Amino acid sequence: MPTVHTLDSLDQVPAAQWDALHDGRNPFVSHAFLCGLEQYGVLQARLGWTPRHLVLREGGRLLAAAPTYLKTNSHGEFVFDHAWARAYAQHGRDYFPKLLCAVPYTPVTGPRLLARDAAARRALLQALAGYARDHGLSSAHVNFHDESEDALFDAAWLPRIDVQYHWRNAAGWRDFDDFLAALDHKHRKNIRQERARVARAGVALRIVHGGDASDAELAGMHRFYLRTFAEYGNTPTLTLEFLRHLARALPRQLVLVLASRHGRDIAGALCLRGGDTLYGRYWGADDDAPGGARVPGLHFETCYYQGIDYCLREGLTRFEPGAQGEHKLARGFLPALVRSRHWIADPAFAAALAPWCAQEAREVRRYAAALTAHSPFRSGMEA
Repeated sequence: MPTVHTLDSLDQVPAAQWDALHDGRNPFVSHAFLCGLEQYGVLQARLGWTPRHLVLREGGRLLAAAPTYLKTNSHGEFVFDHAWARAYAQHGRDYFPKLLCAVPYTPVTGPRLLARDAAARRALLQALAGYARDHGLSSAHVNFHDESEDALFDAAWLPRIDVQYHWRNAAGWRDFDDFLAALDHKHRKNIRQERARVARAGVALRIVHGGDASDAELAGMHRFYLRTFAEYGNTPTLTLEFLRHLARALPRQLVLVLASRHGRDIAGALCLRGGDTLYGRYWGADDDAPGGARVPGLHFETCYYQGIDYCLREGLTRFEPGAQGEHKLARGFLPALVRSRHWIADPAFAAALAPWCAQEAREVRRYAAALTAHSPFRSGMEA
């Protein structure tokens, strides 16, 4: 009979066995990415992340696995449950620790219940709730799961949705000019003006894959990342050692967009490439460089337009540039729903949260519909 095991480190699973459980199209669930988070100092218990990976085995065969973590806060999750934690505290209850199945610091949709068949996925889902119940945890959560996994969850798992902004090339655009032609005049003109300002400032942009990146380029991208986090007062977690690891382990999937001026790199965006999708993750710029972050439109060029251009050249059909940001709508990124599921151990809290989740979903759908009504595309030309 299959048995459930809990692992406190992903290096306890051979990479080939883990990666045999998914189709390889999403780099964030790869063994190289997830294990690298642990090995190169990105995940730290003091910041709320302790690995508790659940795996299902039969004999020596790995049947299913889930990237799972014991969480002592909601840091780095992007599915906001602070109100839930406050409600628990107001009733003298502990919301933390909780169990989370997700990719740390990564609000990217992808498979979460990695398995050879649907039966193994359901067994894994039962194991998630069972672990939370047996260890006295308040809850178990599955964040940013694929829509195809919806059918695995029963009514005990409360559904939540949110909005992101994704670019899709369902129209078969051949190049950037083809994409621009699908936009209405106002938005087409705005994008051309933004790109022209960057060009007039003497900024040159280039794409560098991880396997071709020099250590100076990797260190520069890490410096940009640190500057962005310092600017917003956030805690940086990505280490330079992890970035170097990605360049070695995922040489084609790691994609850097680097902007230079007067022979010096002044800004960059870090992306990962999947089977048909480019995922934008981090951006930053040197304020003290000549022009630096003060170049008008540099953020849009580095983070959005270069990514769209790359997708069109490489035949990728989707570009997900990260969470939030209504400004993306005017640049061709349309609203897309993202999903999460939540198992609450206390029946009274679960009953109270169910209508809250339902009301939230109605509001999110109304918001997404309102955004769609302001599409930048000409009528009938949407991706």
